[in-house]
Amino acid sequence: MKFEISKHIPGQRPEVSLPSHEMFHILGEEGIRALVSDHYDLLAESEIKHLFPQNTVGLDQAKKNSSDFFIQICGGPMYFNRNRGRPMMYKRHLPHKITAEAREVWLDLYRQALRKLDLPEDVARSFWNYLDVFSKWMVNS
Repeated sequence: MKFEISKHIPGQRPEVSLPSHEMFHILGEEGIRALVSDHYDLLAESEIKHLFPQNTVGLDQAKKNSSDFFIQICGGPMYFNRNRGRPMMYKRHLPHKITAEAREVWLDLYRQALRKLDLPEDVARSFWNYLDVFSKWMVNS
């Protein structure tokens, strides 16, 4: 499956559709946590590693927070809201300088992590489409 990265256009805030809840039904909590962990391990070695915690404790907490978020939006328990409040992801990411180029690296590494999974095409496509559009909202520099 080919996961295309769409162009970020400054100032545009496209509507974001949540991914299919089948993602959670297929992978479960542990599968989503493994996907996020794999992604973060790739990020920690990437050219945008400076945007992520540089120590194991911080990186593990970032993995947990991100996993909680993705579990929640994929139809699982509301861990993120329970532990951190409403997501408000744009506001949470404002302290970090996120460029359109950093977005593309982040997406490319998710693409690599997703390709390791055996997901039905429609489920993978739904999750990818969410990531592609959602990530546009995080660009702030």
